[in-house]
Amino acid sequence: MTAPRIALAVGRGTGPDLAPVFERVLYRITRTHGTRVEVVRSPQLYHSYVSLRAEAAGTAEIARLTARDAAHYERFCREQAASGVRAVFRTAINAQSLYLVRQRLAAVKVEPLTAGTARMLLVRDQAQGFYTGVNRHTPGKVVRTMEFSRAVTEQVLRYAVRRARALWPDGPSRVLMAYKYHLLDGTLDDWTDDLSARLGVAFELFQPDTVNRNLIAHGPEDRTVLVAGNEWADIMHVVLLDRYGAERQENRCTENVHLAPELHELTEYQTVHGSADDLAGRDTVNPVATIRAAARIAERHAGCPGAEAAVEAALVGVQARGIRTPDLGGESGTTAVVDAVLAELGARAGVFAPAPVATPGASKAGSR
Repeated sequence: MTAPRIALAVGRGTGPDLAPVFERVLYRITRTHGTRVEVVRSPQLYHSYVSLRAEAAGTAEIARLTARDAAHYERFCREQAASGVRAVFRTAINAQSLYLVRQRLAAVKVEPLTAGTARMLLVRDQAQGFYTGVNRHTPGKVVRTMEFSRAVTEQVLRYAVRRARALWPDGPSRVLMAYKYHLLDGTLDDWTDDLSARLGVAFELFQPDTVNRNLIAHGPEDRTVLVAGNEWADIMHVVLLDRYGAERQENRCTENVHLAPELHELTEYQTVHGSADDLAGRDTVNPVATIRAAARIAERHAGCPGAEAAVEAALVGVQARGIRTPDLGGESGTTAVVDAVLAELGARAGVFAPAPVATPGASKAGSR
């Protein structure tokens, strides 16, 4: 049987520190389950914002390198999807490059949340709006041009409903939309009214501050889908994780789904935290989100049922012993935390041999 392939894209900052963590954990989990996996690494090391500012000579060079990284990563994703790959793990890269790709591939970020007994699904529209704009520079001025489209709005809403129905047998109770729709001359209202009629789903359009006020005052109803533009969701993602996810962003991984039909819903897994360039090469970056991403990919894409639960139990055991990186109040380094988690997994699975740092021949460059 052919081993499933998982794509890997690495950015500057702590990307080179976390990529080996991802591979090491993924290989340990798959080996424990008696399965194999092949990791296909992008041949390009993508810039972080900090590395761009440090290495590029002015805005024109930053713009050129940004466009180059975006074009390369888009091509890498398209090639992997066309070859049958269904999952990518990506470390943090420069947001401007990333959002150019998200616009071209119609990406959404998906985050299930729980508020007491109320279940909620955040679907963050990353494919349109201010974040996906392009810049035009003139002396003393930068003009950013962005767009919203009916086609993309329909893609996002259809996916949100479909994902909710897969998550909850009874489907969503409400589908709320948090957008600055007052700035669009009624266009977004017309699109959503038409889609509500055609799909038989009530899409309720709200200003972001109204959504905030209602969440604070009443909390979400059970099975609420919250579809949100980046202008609100980027800021609120971390707040919602803190309030309804019971986790700090440094520990969380999340998923982005590419809705462009030719991508076949290629899913990109990432840490919620950024590139943390100041921690690069110091063995102090928190690996928990990367460990969780490896477990999620192993379970969903590499035939390893129970991997996420096993890793969660191992993380609880390790943290109970005080093995934590400095950002969590501990004194352990990245490698020590990973070693402890893998040892805990090994003890639970009856596997005591050290996990390989890499599997010979498993990582190879993607085609250019």
